[in-house]
Amino acid sequence: MVRIGVDLGGTKIEIIAFDEHGRELLRRRVPTPTVEYAETLAAVAELVVFAERELGAMGTVGIGTPGAISRSTGLLKNANSTCLNGRPVMQDLEALLGREVRIANDANCFALSEATDGAARDAQVVFGVILGTGVGGGIVVARRLLVGANAIAGEWGHNPLPLPGEPDMPLPNCYCGRQGCIETYLSGPGMAARHAADTGAVLSPPEIVARAAAGEEGAQRTMQRYADRLARSLANVINILDPDVIVLGGGMSNIDRLYADVPRFWQRYAFSDRVDTKLVRQHHGDSSGVRGAAWLW
Repeated sequence: MVRIGVDLGGTKIEIIAFDEHGRELLRRRVPTPTVEYAETLAAVAELVVFAERELGAMGTVGIGTPGAISRSTGLLKNANSTCLNGRPVMQDLEALLGREVRIANDANCFALSEATDGAARDAQVVFGVILGTGVGGGIVVARRLLVGANAIAGEWGHNPLPLPGEPDMPLPNCYCGRQGCIETYLSGPGMAARHAADTGAVLSPPEIVARAAAGEEGAQRTMQRYADRLARSLANVINILDPDVIVLGGGMSNIDRLYADVPRFWQRYAFSDRVDTKLVRQHHGDSSGVRGAAWLW
């Protein structure tokens, strides 16, 4: 059986096809053409047609995209690709392709990919974390994606930062309309903003990491606080979900010291005498989302 996955992002659309064993048969990536809804969906359909023509076979189609399908309306919600919001994305793609299509949040697809044949392939309960320009998450149990009654399972980034102290003040405003969301601290822009507020230096996250490694005091303080905030936030997840493995993805997952610092810190905050949850780096890199979309079938 051919499985086709599509990662529908704001800047690029990627397609992958693999067989039932997860062996890659085809991959292609194109820019998302415009911010127009109809053209975006047409580009997805054209990629699927291209893949099936190249392979000489039809396949199942899974789509990973920011946001989620509303349980009440069937329309897409919460996508940062705003032309998709409030639209019947799934129904329109099914009409274009002439078959059933499965759609999931891109963070859910990331989690499913890593739980199926990635860094958490042998784990029973997996929490997949995206730390990038935003903060997202997905939950997989026994290799099955948990979506939830409101299609928001794993959306930890818009919970408030736990146990805020003086260094966390004032609570930053979040685009969602609340203050102090985890995303405002743990996203890449969030780290940079907190560093600038603390030191006055406007730097990118990679620059902060490099300066911390070189011994700069302000950058080291930022890294220490970032790891502690991540530990506090993930300890709340551990208290509720108690996953076997937490997989980090997104650009911030490339910070090597997190994998030693965060498990040491979260021991302070988790409601247990010992935390056996493993914290690991993604295996499939930026291909996890598109691979997870294919594994929706």
